[in-house]
Amino acid sequence: ADRPDFQTPENTTKRLISPGAEKRLGVPIKVLDHGFIYLVDYSGGDESIERAARVSYGSGTRKTSKTRGLIRYLYGNQHTSPFEMVELTFHAKMPIFVARQWVRHRTANLNELSGRYSILDSEFYIPSPEDVSLQSKYNKQGRGDALDADAANRVRELLIADSTLNYSHYEDMVENDGVAKELARIGLPVNLYTQWYWKCDLRNIFHFLSLRMDQHAQYEIRQYANAMAEIVKDTVPIAYESFQDYTLDSVTFSGPETRIMRMMIDDKTKRFTADDVLLIANNTEDLSEREKQAMVDKFVGLGLIK
Repeated sequence: ADRPDFQTPENTTKRLISPGAEKRLGVPIKVLDHGFIYLVDYSGGDESIERAARVSYGSGTRKTSKTRGLIRYLYGNQHTSPFEMVELTFHAKMPIFVARQWVRHRTANLNELSGRYSILDSEFYIPSPEDVSLQSKYNKQGRGDALDADAANRVRELLIADSTLNYSHYEDMVENDGVAKELARIGLPVNLYTQWYWKCDLRNIFHFLSLRMDQHAQYEIRQYANAMAEIVKDTVPIAYESFQDYTLDSVTFSGPETRIMRMMIDDKTKRFTADDVLLIANNTEDLSEREKQAMVDKFVGLGLIK
């Protein structure tokens, strides 16, 4: 990765510095087989969130409300605009299909490698055998059980063969026929790697992480989100702690789920099973099969049912 170093003896600053971010600058985290992500630049830290919030608090409040308590209050009560005062810029290299999921978060500024100007590298993402899975029976856009080793290796061989063939055609068109790069690239597969600079404020980074670190997110983008989270945690440790407690480690309940839990609490005569919960849901609530499965998973995870 091209990691510029702008630090010089004369380069001093009066802006707020995050010690954790300084350690992360220009240090890549390897992701997947050829990918990476690292922090290019940042603006602000935990204190920036506090400063922004206290603009409307008036003077003197610092004596009774410490930084951690204020940030946790802000996050826990969804007063999120102060978190927009912190920005982080990442350099990331990922397969094109991951980038197309990532770019759906339209709250960032980004600049991507252009296949119109540059010859694209022959680097392709090939999943590990253990990551080659069947289609999920419950989720139309997700993975299910893993394939057996022989089937997984056959899939990998097909992906390698297709990627190699398509790239050889791309090279042939560019080098031998003189075809414009912007046209020759159209036959390349979406497991080809691309790169970009991605800048986003902390409020929207937390939203990105809440969705892409979730176990239901696609495995590949989840690896980038997990790596990004390591960097964010070091940059704004107090804000990240709030995000961890109020988002990642929290469980929310819908109205039907809450009503069913109340029925379970009111009936102190039995220990409920998943079948009991599904029977209550079928008799009292109009829920889809996916909603019922999600409810059971929550209750099992919290130890509410056996």
